[in-house]
Amino acid sequence: MSFNTALSGLNAASTMLNTIGNNIANSGTTGFKKSRAEFADVYATSVGGGGKTTVGSGVATANVAQLFQQGNIQSTGNTLDLAVSGEGFFVLGDSVINSSERVYTRAGMFHTDNQGYVVSNNGQPLLVQQPLGSTVADGFNPLQLQPLQIDSSQSEPQATTAVSVGFNLDARKEAPATAFSGPVSGVVDPNTYTHGTSVTVYDSLGNAHTFSQYFVSKNDLAATPPVVNSWSVYSYIDDTQVTTAASAGGPPPSDTLTFDTSGNLASINGTAVATGGSKLAYTSTTIAPNADPMTVSLDLGNSTQIGSDFVVSALTQDGLASGRLSSIDIDDSGTVFARFSNGANEPLGRVALVRFDNPQGLAKLGDTQWGETASSGAPKQGSAGVGGFGDIASSSLESANVELAAELVNLIIAQQAYQANAKAISTENETIRSLMQIQ
Repeated sequence: MSFNTALSGLNAASTMLNTIGNNIANSGTTGFKKSRAEFADVYATSVGGGGKTTVGSGVATANVAQLFQQGNIQSTGNTLDLAVSGEGFFVLGDSVINSSERVYTRAGMFHTDNQGYVVSNNGQPLLVQQPLGSTVADGFNPLQLQPLQIDSSQSEPQATTAVSVGFNLDARKEAPATAFSGPVSGVVDPNTYTHGTSVTVYDSLGNAHTFSQYFVSKNDLAATPPVVNSWSVYSYIDDTQVTTAASAGGPPPSDTLTFDTSGNLASINGTAVATGGSKLAYTSTTIAPNADPMTVSLDLGNSTQIGSDFVVSALTQDGLASGRLSSIDIDDSGTVFARFSNGANEPLGRVALVRFDNPQGLAKLGDTQWGETASSGAPKQGSAGVGGFGDIASSSLESANVELAAELVNLIIAQQAYQANAKAISTENETIRSLMQIQ
């Protein structure tokens, strides 16, 4: 029996050496999780037998456990390199066509294929939650995972529908001596208006146009009664005056802004700002061939009139020209954004993560991938930042969780155990030989 006992020790030490060797060999493998050989002693049992003189029968390998401790996160500079800091696994489909057959990995080395799909080194697509709209606020569908595809086509233009302007009109200015006459060949006589500002807007085809406002003071202290705190505003898209919805019969001479004695905008065309009168709706029908007419809401609600220089404090519009894909960004929630040259940001999906009640029960599939088993339990789907799935770091990879110093120490221990068991076999062999020589 001592031969068998020592032989079991050799087998156990060999298993330990193989396990440690595999850990050391994969110390540079991205997303690799080390293993640990676990052993149990072996005893023969007998009915009614006592335990005081029982001698063990050796050792057996009880388990080779996978250890899923976090590996170090290292920066790479490649946007599509992803690392999970937490319990989550990336989800990979079998192929772009068949994404229902899934495997799981911590190795986030991804790139795009010739169709723009984000895939692993084996060509397996990364699965993401699909966006429910054109903005992050619209949310994502966690129930239907699809391969992530990056479309390199141009971003569609977006016609301007809203312009917001914040400014201060100089309360010290009085009405110009010359009446406002509008632009002539793109030029406006500066003696006919008090202040002016403009912003670039876009039609439905992405063509750029200049949307201008000319402010003319109506303040006249010499008039009877005196005119104070009142301004006219003339609006043009390029050289064409635009009309408000209230004047469909033709362009109005101007719109009238009235301020209170504190310098705050009180009304526009007689409608109080406090009751929603801070916006003007303009329509232009002569924009560009084949483009839709533009209807632009001009919000002047953040405007003032005090005795200081004219200044524009805010000027925004919501239109976009067409744009080309300039970059891909992935935030720590796993949301993938396509950034376009026109300033548009489009969410393409949110990287799906799964976790398991018993990750040690996962089946090793090779290529740093795991498969679901009855022991691991079914995958629980989620996303980064919630529910213990962990965070996602873009431009980073998770190193193997192998500590080389500890593995080398364990290697020495396993080697000594192997040598000791080999010595036990050698000693038993010498003992038997000595017995056979007795005559």
